[in-house]
Amino acid sequence: MTAKRLYTDALAGLTTSFALVPECIAFALVAHLNPLMGLYGAFIICTLTALFGGRPGMVSGAAGSMAVVIVALVVQHGVQYLLATVLLGGVVMMAFGLLRLGKLVRMVPHSVMLGFVNGLAIVIAMAQLEHFKSGDTWLSGPSLYLMVGLVALTMTIVYLLPRLTRSVPPALVAILTTGLLVYLLKLPTHTLGDMAHIAGGLPAFAVPDIPWNLDTLRIIAPYAILMALVGLLETLLTLNLTDEITESRGYPDRECVALGAANIASGLFGGMGGCAMIGQTAVNLGSGGRGRLSGVVAGVAILLFILFLSPMIESIPLAALVGVMFVVSQQTFAWASLRVINKVPLNDVLVIIAVTVITVLTDLATAVFYGIIIAALNFAWQHARQLYSDSHVENGEKLYHVHGTLFFASTTAFLNQFDPANDPDHVTLDCSHLAFVDYSAIAALNTLRERYAKAGKHVRIIHLSERCKKLLKRARAHHE
Repeated sequence: MTAKRLYTDALAGLTTSFALVPECIAFALVAHLNPLMGLYGAFIICTLTALFGGRPGMVSGAAGSMAVVIVALVVQHGVQYLLATVLLGGVVMMAFGLLRLGKLVRMVPHSVMLGFVNGLAIVIAMAQLEHFKSGDTWLSGPSLYLMVGLVALTMTIVYLLPRLTRSVPPALVAILTTGLLVYLLKLPTHTLGDMAHIAGGLPAFAVPDIPWNLDTLRIIAPYAILMALVGLLETLLTLNLTDEITESRGYPDRECVALGAANIASGLFGGMGGCAMIGQTAVNLGSGGRGRLSGVVAGVAILLFILFLSPMIESIPLAALVGVMFVVSQQTFAWASLRVINKVPLNDVLVIIAVTVITVLTDLATAVFYGIIIAALNFAWQHARQLYSDSHVENGEKLYHVHGTLFFASTTAFLNQFDPANDPDHVTLDCSHLAFVDYSAIAALNTLRERYAKAGKHVRIIHLSERCKKLLKRARAHHE
């Protein structure tokens, strides 16, 4: 690795750490937790996944999607139960990776990916609007104008600096410039210290103080499984996106194992659970971070902020961080998806819109779940419509050639191809171009035989593939 690569990764990691701090504090507060729990979680998860994960350049931390999942648990049972849930969630994540289930992300269609990206871009932008409030009231007058001006200044620097030089990350320069301006001119604007004080010590090892019995397991297991599924889904989709941006290939199963181990460590050292964070990953990649060092620097920098640099970090104006995240939101949104609306099938457009809207209104896991269902139903419908047949009579025997895929959605179309009442006594079905997929296909074949038998006729089936023969044998054995 060259010195330039190390320098670029180190600066990218430092920039990313500034973007991580307010998000992790905000997510900890959402979950009714001490902000330090969010920062400890970010330090542990970011560092460990960067060192041992399957996708260099991707940034993980205490994520909002997981914070939303555990709010009810914290309110009802307290922090110790949360830490136990993070531990169990980490075990589930590790098991997912060890069983090599990371490849399941391939089941997510591109239209769902676009919806996921667009939805998260909108969520990132909307989350920044909270910083335009003082308590429960929106800023107004000079304080609003100052906030908007500082945000605009930050965004301008991020956009224009790459035209002058690419030797430093524009987001880092923008944050430092805006921070210095606020400090020198004593401008009255909200800073990171207004969200929470981040001074603290090293995270301490402690096994969650709860009764380790079946009753506890019944309480934490549902939350742990949901937390693990949400975290894995967001991580694997972010990994896919990082692969596309960097034009390189990550290792999903390795990332799942590392993420699980990082969550276990976080739970044992008093941190929140976490997963990949698309906004911070975009900041890192946009700043030139491509190697493991960028993630390690981001994680370790957070610990240094807590231990030694809290007064300096707390003085950073929120407007600078808001400006950077607005740029991230704009760059994350897949604008190309708007340009292809008239060029792709309407079904794909509906999936993109549906996943985007559901991500904004509910959460990522729900949106992707519904998106996959919609895409799968559309796929089934399209394949069912493609089944057709041609037939001819030869030496008093009718021969059917059926083309397509026989499965639950196409069985009716398949049976409608035949005419038992008017066909000759001997009928042959040629399955050379027919694929049998599920039990519904076997049932349709049996129904066809029964219809011809009832009409006093015989149907012969030829050219079945080996897979189809195995399906038929298994079905017969089951009935016997």
